[in-house]
Amino acid sequence: QVQLVESGGGLVQAGGSLTLSCAASRSIFSIDVMGWYRQAPGKQRELVADITSGGTRKYADSVKGRFTISRDNAKKMVYLQMNSLKPEDTAVYYCNAQVWTTPLVRNNYWGQGTQVTVSS
Repeated sequence: QVQLVESGGGLVQAGGSLTLSCAASRSIFSIDVMGWYRQAPGKQRELVADITSGGTRKYADSVKGRFTISRDNAKKMVYLQMNSLKPEDTAVYYCNAQVWTTPLVRNNYWGQGTQVTVSS
């Protein structure tokens, strides 16, 4: 079973910065898309940003210009640098990865979530 282990959440004041990290454990064949989603209380989980193995990035409109996603393919890690944080960024942030466990089998995995709280 592939596990995604997140770190870096916490409490920050508005305008501050945080960096989230996510590491994929266990030997795997390769990782396709890696990304970050978030879920605020009473809201649906939404895509924040994702990045393909080739480096193509996609961002939610609400975070463009403030958040940057990156990955280290050799370390099987994905990062989310969050700047100019706003109270509306408060949510549980989840790492997501589409993992090829064999050359023929691809599955979708989620991390356990890390809380980001932005105070006004």
